[in-house]
Amino acid sequence: NSKAPIARLADTISGYFVPVVMILAVWTFVVWFVVGPQPQLVYALVTSVTVLIIACPCALGLATPMSLMVGIGKGAEHGILIRSGEALQTARALSTVVLDKTGTITKGKPELTDTIVSDQSSVDSDQLLKLAASVETVSEHPLAEAIVEGAKAKGIVLVSPQNFEAIPGHGVIAQVDGRKVVLGNLKMMKRENIPLGDLESTAARLADDGKTPMYIAIDNKAAGIVAVADTVKEDSAEAIKSLQSLGIEVVMITGDNRRTAEAIARKVGITRVLAEVLPEDKANNVQQLQAEGKKVAMVGDGINDAPALAQADVGLAIGTGTDVAIEASDITLIKGSLKGVVTAIEVSRATMKNIYQNLVGAFIYNVLGLPVAMGLLFPFLGLLLS
Repeated sequence: NSKAPIARLADTISGYFVPVVMILAVWTFVVWFVVGPQPQLVYALVTSVTVLIIACPCALGLATPMSLMVGIGKGAEHGILIRSGEALQTARALSTVVLDKTGTITKGKPELTDTIVSDQSSVDSDQLLKLAASVETVSEHPLAEAIVEGAKAKGIVLVSPQNFEAIPGHGVIAQVDGRKVVLGNLKMMKRENIPLGDLESTAARLADDGKTPMYIAIDNKAAGIVAVADTVKEDSAEAIKSLQSLGIEVVMITGDNRRTAEAIARKVGITRVLAEVLPEDKANNVQQLQAEGKKVAMVGDGINDAPALAQADVGLAIGTGTDVAIEASDITLIKGSLKGVVTAIEVSRATMKNIYQNLVGAFIYNVLGLPVAMGLLFPFLGLLLS
């Protein structure tokens, strides 16, 4: 039921076109009634009615909705659900696409890869993993699930944490077996004033390998690192290359540390990375890109992506993601592949091109047809016949 801006433009043109045609019909009748061939009344009536018949405002009115229906239908055939004609039109003008990393560029199913114990720690590798995984049993973060599954795979029995507290964009704190466990990123350790020593260089090495390192502190002392890795989707690099070939800047946004983010970005061919972004700041980053004069699309799948999806000129949600993200988006990619972003933009551009072709065709038809209907060729035909 919504109308794209181009449809409202066509309606406006039609609103002027109809009264102009009515005036031309009356003017045609008057002119030929005065100077037309005999019988003047009949000729004037025929030409004025011909003007009304040949004029085609419906061509202008149908040019847009007909193409939009076909475009949205074509999108649906390729697993792309477009909510409105406005979203389809806006997608044509996109200059920047912002991609969330986890679950969008990557599979969103990270796995535990490393458990590293600090030289000063009083626990061994299994004990460290038990404490970390026990804390994460009540967390809903994808990285937490990877740690828990990794511990269970090793046969480690986990316990329920007490006084659990999650700090968005930082990490978690809880009591496990009477010990205070802090698990999170570098910002979390700084927040708790926990010195890390050589663990920072170890974390940097892991991040350079595309892994996400998380520090563990036990009773306010750095104890080690657990690292997880989220593999890139098979077609992400190809889709990103296709977007860039369309002249679109691709930006990756993530809460991960910069080293890990840039390692993933290098794998898929992205040069601009917004790393260590807190969930509540994603929308602000999209707004900053818009302030640069860019038409921005946001692609995400999580609850924390919803504000950014709503802020973007066009929000695209991965269909395998959360309902909140899908509800906040303008376009839903059912198959969960980034190739859907490319297809959505191509469908938008093809649809808008077809709309302009329809409008130009209708305009040319009316410009050429109306003078003929008004009988302007009659004098020339008379000269030829004479």
